Amino acid sequence: MALITVDDVAARLDDPDLRICDVRWYLADPDRGRREYDASHLPGAVFVDLEQDLTGSEGPGRHPLPSPGEFARRIGALGVGRQNTVVVYDSAGGGVAARLWWMLRGVGHSSVFVLDGGFDAWQAAGLPLTSKVPRFPSAHLEAPPAWPGVVDRSFVRTRLGTIDLVDARAAERYRGDAEPVDRLAGHIPTALNRPYTDNLDDSGRFLPPDQLAVRYAGLGRDRPVVAYCGSGVTACHAILAMQLAGIRGALLYEGSWSDWSAAPETPVATGNEPGTP
Repeated sequence: MALITVDDVAARLDDPDLRICDVRWYLADPDRGRREYDASHLPGAVFVDLEQDLTGSEGPGRHPLPSPGEFARRIGALGVGRQNTVVVYDSAGGGVAARLWWMLRGVGHSSVFVLDGGFDAWQAAGLPLTSKVPRFPSAHLEAPPAWPGVVDRSFVRTRLGTIDLVDARAAERYRGDAEPVDRLAGHIPTALNRPYTDNLDDSGRFLPPDQLAVRYAGLGRDRPVVAYCGSGVTACHAILAMQLAGIRGALLYEGSWSDWSAAPETPVATGNEPGTP
């Protein structure tokens, strides 16, 4: 199971092998997450910055992946190693924290969980918060030479119509009604819109697996599933939701829409329909 409840985490706060990672981040105000962490966070939580720790200096799109080795060094410096149970959280229903979940799984870490409901659920439960910043010894985390389960623009473009594409962005961005960040508005032809926020209930927790299975019904039966979003962050939330629904092996389009829309002569679809290759 990739999720953990606030009660389960609260019961393990004294576990020396527990590592909690605060991954709060906001598109309109990238520094807000750090300010919120400094004000209050879960006891023992270290701050993991999306743009500093989970993004590479070069690559496709706005949030390219660092190399697995670079990521392992960064996260190891925060005290996260193979022997630790890792819990990741944010204030976006896991929309940002799922990126760290996906990356840790990508370097072979098997004991990593997304806090269901995130910071908001913890606070609503009246559980303890602190402004104290913990310090842990550096840890070693081995990494593969390349990320597994990652595809690029060429892979997606040459396989349009033969892969199941899932667009995790908000409906208005998918339709092309609005595009606050990237050069073009719309979506990759043939993509289905499954906004990551719709994986959650009204409290910000994940829907039960059977309801998620309905959301992603028909995907991955006889061809690859590729998830994308604006820049490869909330697409990881879609991959997590699909895993909960029983669909495993979904691939991540690393550069996502920020890469696709920046390239010349790439086809773009608009409106509610997926469109044709």
